[in-house]
Amino acid sequence: MMDLIDFILHVDRHLLSLIGQYGLWVYGILFLIVFVETGLVVMPFLPGDSLLFAAGALAGVGSLDPLVLAGCLFVAATLGDSCNYYVGSRIGAAVYARDSRWIRRDHLDRAREFFERHGGKSVLIARFAPFLRTFVPFVAGASRMSYAHFLVFNVLGALFWVGGFVGLGYFFGNLPGVKEHFTWVLLGIIVLSLLPALVAYLQGRRPAAGGVRR
Repeated sequence: MMDLIDFILHVDRHLLSLIGQYGLWVYGILFLIVFVETGLVVMPFLPGDSLLFAAGALAGVGSLDPLVLAGCLFVAATLGDSCNYYVGSRIGAAVYARDSRWIRRDHLDRAREFFERHGGKSVLIARFAPFLRTFVPFVAGASRMSYAHFLVFNVLGALFWVGGFVGLGYFFGNLPGVKEHFTWVLLGIIVLSLLPALVAYLQGRRPAAGGVRR
């Protein structure tokens, strides 16, 4: 767990190390990380937003090709959500029927509530919320959402998510103030991305009007 935290907080240094060690294969490594985070419902804790920002910053100084990077991560994000949708459509009902040691039921319940509230656009919105972006495609599949409908929001979400964070890293990640405090910037991105989920959680715990606080 400590290694994962260190990777998330110093992802730029680890990416530079991977580039030096594996060269062009780093695109495959980045593809795999994004695909696993979005495609495997049991792996919601992998870095997403901060990874894209850091990779964009490295593309800004020429360590990575920005077009290859963005294209690779866009495909990974799209295929990952599609894989997650398919798994949800196949085993979602069984997972809801009983507790699983691999999938947190409370995360699934919150994702399901979010999906029922926002419908298809939840697939797009969830791209920008850690944990939700891993669970919402699974819930969409389990809920028998039309795949054609799902794919539209999947592609748009991947486009805005990858393009947005890689673009921000590319254009702003190497500004002197950002570069000097890069770890704090990554931490800020993580905190900001977690805020919507925290607000939703707190709202869910708030008693209804006239209710008795337990």
